[in-house]
Amino acid sequence: MKIGVCTGGGDCPGLNAAIRAIAQHGNESYGFQVYGIFDSYNGLESRPIRAIELSKDHVHDILDRGGTILGTYNRGGLFTDPGGHERAKRVIGGIKSLNLDALIVIGGEGTQTMAQYLVDQGVPVIGVPKTIDNDLPETDQTIGFASCVSLVADSLNRLRSTAESHDRVMILEVMGRDSGFIALHGGIAGGADIILLPEVPFSYDEVIDKLQRRKQQGRKYSLVVVSEGAYEKSSEPHYKSNVGGKMNLGGIGQMVAHKVYEATGMETRVTVLGHLQRGGSPVAEDKLLATRFGIHAVDLVAQKKFGQVVVLQEGKITQVPYSMIEKFARRKIGPNDSYLLAAEGVGISLGRARRSIHSHQQ
Repeated sequence: MKIGVCTGGGDCPGLNAAIRAIAQHGNESYGFQVYGIFDSYNGLESRPIRAIELSKDHVHDILDRGGTILGTYNRGGLFTDPGGHERAKRVIGGIKSLNLDALIVIGGEGTQTMAQYLVDQGVPVIGVPKTIDNDLPETDQTIGFASCVSLVADSLNRLRSTAESHDRVMILEVMGRDSGFIALHGGIAGGADIILLPEVPFSYDEVIDKLQRRKQQGRKYSLVVVSEGAYEKSSEPHYKSNVGGKMNLGGIGQMVAHKVYEATGMETRVTVLGHLQRGGSPVAEDKLLATRFGIHAVDLVAQKKFGQVVVLQEGKITQVPYSMIEKFARRKIGPNDSYLLAAEGVGISLGRARRSIHSHQQ
């Protein structure tokens, strides 16, 4: 069999580990020819097609490398933009020209939505979930999330020393769009005092109260993690324009900083991690997950079980059909999420009145 593999959407640590697993398992276990497609679906749309057969020499030393050796693309919906159907036909034509028996698509919500379109057109596709945001449905974890959480926790550890030295409130703004998994997990692991999430609209009164109570207890500094999609009650998420003029979530960290200073007079500084969260080598957890995902994807190809997305559920690698995932609606933190309850259990403020143990149990 001949199979293709591509990476789409934003880059993240662990993509190369998945590519490596797919190429090596395909070659060594099944004798498949594995082709890497450059720049997501664009390589299949291009004429001539931009792809390369992946040998051992291509993948033997990429396990620890960040980014993706195949390149990626995350600007616009290839099949939904004007002329998208014609572009989709060119992609499908590229798959046929390469005589691929299957295409393994490593990507997040946008990339997998386009993959679902290909599945509906009869293309044999297997999906592998990746995104630092960890917001894809049906899977407990995605490639890239663990590395991002590790960076957030390490950043908080670094900010703590300077916050304590200057008696400052240090605010760390992190990615996540309208899902708060990065902020929640990274905040807990890094010892944050306050975590503000898109799923829990916050009250400035609660934030200020937490800071003042810490000060009264002799703790003159505080660490605050703010997800880029967090917002105040009776308000809306904050957007700002990037260099190209596109409006993206962000800037809430500065808004919180101004409010804190006005209310308390405490010195406040903001750090926006931004694209540092996407870069660098993957942590061991991501390398393990990416390898397991890649192996399972190839096994599904060998079994000709197409139209499936590889997922992690309760510690086990399995798969769900694309049809189970409703247009890849983003997964969000539930009201009784165990990490959410754990955060409040150790005294972290979520910018709301703390719920009682009784309400947790209910």
